[in-house]
Amino acid sequence: MTTSSPAPVTAGPAPARIGWIALTAMSPLIWGTTYLVTTELLPAGHPLFAALMRSLPAGLLAVLFSRNLPHGHWWWRSFVLGALNLAVFFPLLFVAAQRLPGGVAATLGASQPLVVAFLAVLVLGERFSAWRIGWGVIGVIGVGFVVLSPGAGFDVIGILAGLVGALSMGLGVVLSKKWGRPESVGALGYAGWQLSAAGILLLVPALLIDGVPAGIDGKAIAGYLWLGLAGALVSYTLWFAGLRRLPVTATALLGLLSPLMAAVLGALLAGESLNPLQLIGFALALAALVAGQLPGPRRRRTSDPAGIRQVPACRS
Repeated sequence: MTTSSPAPVTAGPAPARIGWIALTAMSPLIWGTTYLVTTELLPAGHPLFAALMRSLPAGLLAVLFSRNLPHGHWWWRSFVLGALNLAVFFPLLFVAAQRLPGGVAATLGASQPLVVAFLAVLVLGERFSAWRIGWGVIGVIGVGFVVLSPGAGFDVIGILAGLVGALSMGLGVVLSKKWGRPESVGALGYAGWQLSAAGILLLVPALLIDGVPAGIDGKAIAGYLWLGLAGALVSYTLWFAGLRRLPVTATALLGLLSPLMAAVLGALLAGESLNPLQLIGFALALAALVAGQLPGPRRRRTSDPAGIRQVPACRS
């Protein structure tokens, strides 16, 4: 089975490029609801079970709808990608959220575009992009302004969990770009392979360590349905579809929308107001997100002492 890797649409018509950016951006916006749903609707103290419910039912549903199973090397690739993007990332995300203030955890998660930018050079052989690295740093600073509180505490295990989680999903994103997906498999089926693999990997640890929460009520069911259908099935289908057509680092920068969405929901539902520093952070993060979708400025080849560009001689 061959692998399909269409050319990125960054050089194509602007409407097509903007359309794919907008569709892909829906994924981190949906992921930004995870913290609120987890804290308000789900039983506390069962992060592995929540990760299992988010991945396995949605994955099996996607495989059922797509009617496609992995073949050949896609069996082990699906488990590798499912582990990196989901099965490892989800529990580490919960550990960081439990041991760190939400703002610190969100800021560590915002470092993922930087991880992706460096891994793209090492794994994909892309040219180092100072443009996107620079905007990635600005994006992290902006998110920090929005979500970090003056009294934020730090925990070594929580920080390591946040950083390893960002590294895990960052590597998963880059490998997803490198391997592409089989020509006969759509984004839904591709997401289903990874979600199912992640659920299988999480099944035994979730049941042995967390167990099934007692007294799952209507709110919890609604929370699990949201995380599974919107937070996994829809969002990862859109994410992998966009990742296939957009530059990998530019796609990763869209992830800055996730902590920003979480902050907006917190402000709206908790009646909090954003101070001037947070508004500046919002502006910085959004500027980094937009600028990261654009190609960096082209450097001049050579210039004479008067600053006049020299045209290289044609080779026959």
